Amino acid sequence: MSASSASATVPGATVAERAERAVTGMGDATPLGGSRAARPDPADPATAVVDDRGIVTGWSTGAERLLGYPRGEAVGSPVTRLIAPDAGSGDGLPDLSPAGTTALLRHRDGRPVPARVRAYPSVDRTGRAQRLLVVTSPEHSPPDLVTADEAFTQCRLPVILYDSALRAVRASAGAVRELGLSEERMRGRRVTDILPPHLCHRVEDGMGRVLASGEAEQFHVRGRARPDGPEKVWSVTVSPLTTPAGQVRHLEVSALDVTEQQLARERLALLNDVGAQVGSTLDVMRTAQEMADVTVGRLADFVTVDLLDSLCRGVEPRPSGTGTVPLRRVAQQSALPGVPEAVRAPGDVDDYPESAPPVRCLATGTPSLHRSEDAAIREWGRADPDRAEVVRGFGIHSIMVVPLRARGITLGVAVLVRHRREEPFSHDDLLLAEEIAARTAVAIDNARRYTLERGTALALQRSLLPSRFSAQEAVEAAHRYLPARTRAGLGGDWFDVIPLSGARVALVVGDVVGHGLRASATMGRLRTAVHTLADVDLPPDELLTHLDDLVTHLATEECTAYDEADLDVPTGLIATCLYVVHDPVSSRCTAASAGHPPPVAVTPDGTAGFVDVPPGPPLGVGGLPFETVEWDVPPGSLLALYTDGLVQGAGHDLGRGLELLRRGLGRSAARPLETVCDELIRTLLPARPGDDVALLVARTRALDADRVVTWDLPSDPAVVADARAQVLARLDAWRLRDAAFTAELVVSELVTNAIRYGQPPVQLRLIRGTALICEVSDGSGTAPHLRRARTYDEGGRGLLLVAQLAQRWGTRHHEGGKTIWAEIELAERDG
Repeated sequence: MSASSASATVPGATVAERAERAVTGMGDATPLGGSRAARPDPADPATAVVDDRGIVTGWSTGAERLLGYPRGEAVGSPVTRLIAPDAGSGDGLPDLSPAGTTALLRHRDGRPVPARVRAYPSVDRTGRAQRLLVVTSPEHSPPDLVTADEAFTQCRLPVILYDSALRAVRASAGAVRELGLSEERMRGRRVTDILPPHLCHRVEDGMGRVLASGEAEQFHVRGRARPDGPEKVWSVTVSPLTTPAGQVRHLEVSALDVTEQQLARERLALLNDVGAQVGSTLDVMRTAQEMADVTVGRLADFVTVDLLDSLCRGVEPRPSGTGTVPLRRVAQQSALPGVPEAVRAPGDVDDYPESAPPVRCLATGTPSLHRSEDAAIREWGRADPDRAEVVRGFGIHSIMVVPLRARGITLGVAVLVRHRREEPFSHDDLLLAEEIAARTAVAIDNARRYTLERGTALALQRSLLPSRFSAQEAVEAAHRYLPARTRAGLGGDWFDVIPLSGARVALVVGDVVGHGLRASATMGRLRTAVHTLADVDLPPDELLTHLDDLVTHLATEECTAYDEADLDVPTGLIATCLYVVHDPVSSRCTAASAGHPPPVAVTPDGTAGFVDVPPGPPLGVGGLPFETVEWDVPPGSLLALYTDGLVQGAGHDLGRGLELLRRGLGRSAARPLETVCDELIRTLLPARPGDDVALLVARTRALDADRVVTWDLPSDPAVVADARAQVLARLDAWRLRDAAFTAELVVSELVTNAIRYGQPPVQLRLIRGTALICEVSDGSGTAPHLRRARTYDEGGRGLLLVAQLAQRWGTRHHEGGKTIWAEIELAERDG
């Protein structure tokens, strides 16, 4: 927009206002001829608008600052007033373009002002031509070659110029200082003649690549710039210096000392690796070894980790500041093969003298930094000649002693030494070692606490599991229990072999869902309950029903006792159980399951299959019935009961695990049971199972017909005498004369009670096993009760007499009534 159009649009506007609008209105102007030249940068300092008559129509504040003319004086005046004599063309302006040209302008005070002027032609809204002038100070001053040469020579940054033959041409003061060579000595030499061998080859290779490609390259090198200098890390930049034709004529090699930044990155990377690699397991010695492995080669040349011996024995560590302190070596590592610097092997206990820096570190809890000539190290060497010899022999010159402290407890001490690296440990290295030790100490303390808690839980669980089975003749049994080897803790798996009346036996396997002490404690309560219910001789389905009620009550008790402030929120108790009863007299099994995997039955010929036991609901669900199943079991068959940890793991799914179990049992039908267990564990489980595993394998037996005798008795009191006679005759045939008197009394009382108080049919059975079993059955479901008769009572003494004479006795109910049984201990048999 031109000034005239602006004034026509806004009546009454001042000349200055119209000029300002003309300058700012260039955004609405149309480039002359539709040119797409870039618009001027609005941030440029001095601008003016000149119409096609050479009259200034716009003037900016920047122009006023540059040339001194106020807007009121400049607007409306010819542009020739602003141009120095002999500097313009016909209209007073030099030949201008958006690219810019240098012009000599005239200041208001008359002095010339050199400037760079760019002109942007356009038309205003009326179609008249105009130009926007953008004026800046000259961009370049004539080069001062002398100053540039001095700047290069005095540059503190190591810089060397090389020609195309890779020979040095110039060297800065920084290069002279770092390399220890004068510029004259470096001139004409190749980089291989200037830098040490471990640096020169990589630098020269980079120079060759840049010379060939013409592209700059940057890389890092580590080493000494001269033999007597310190080791540093350099960021080397190789840049091409080209001719106007683009040909690489020289190379500039500059080096920046980034040692501190590199060390900071390495320390941070080391701490990250410590956090990622130390504490990967909950094993104390492995955790300490991980710390030593990560640290050696990156911070120290040799590292030892010693813990208080009391801690390794499960006692809360209490370091003493007086006397010798026993420390157990738990980890060590060296940059040399075979750890030749070590004077103790992992697991050994070493008594450190009171004056030794590790003991002082334990007592004070503060780290310390030493040189080999320090008084403390020399005193330690006098008290321990073996270590003194190692210090001298390997040239150990720098030592750090750092405590391992976690949760306010000092667990041990780590010693880090250097003998291969010439640089001694610095204060920053000590701070880094202290941070590494703190992180390692937390991991070690976690492992220590886990080990103690796991040991406690494992001891509790093993005390709740059977250490040996009670004597019985129904089956030969073997078992395996493997606790979980994960951080989740021990589970609630259990197994049992319970002798029952009538020479029968109950095989039990169960699994409490969850891990930890709660699962172990619940397992112990359920196992005790199963024993109690088995002593009552309940059928399998009724036993699981009572057990389900118990689990429901336990869950209710836990929820009632739950404190809302407690973070350990109890969850519902859920358990599975498989209960199998084997009768060696009838060679039959009866089983019921509460959500447990089915048992495997293997016949003597090796045919293996899963018994189709109705699974039933898990214990703790409540309100649902359980079903039983019966099947014939030939003598010598195998029965395998197990928990899901055996067949379901990381190596295979449940279906695959069940198939492997079935095949393994089929191949092992005739092998010893201990071998069968070992083969199954080896085949199905990894080295570190993720869940508890309980396995119970039993080989069935059958009682020969000549060891069982049964009599059906009429419901007549007169038959009692005949029953006694038949029992005595059978015991004489079995050569059990020592038990005849006791058996006669027991049979007399049990038969008399069945005839007097029970209902027909009445049956008497003798079973000869590890004990003599006398059983009397009748059709009544009323169980007798043991009571103490008064002095003048005529009855009531029969069961009391049986309880005194028998090893144990009891009652079991069945569909046809009840059976009262008594076991009589047998002395050593004749013949």
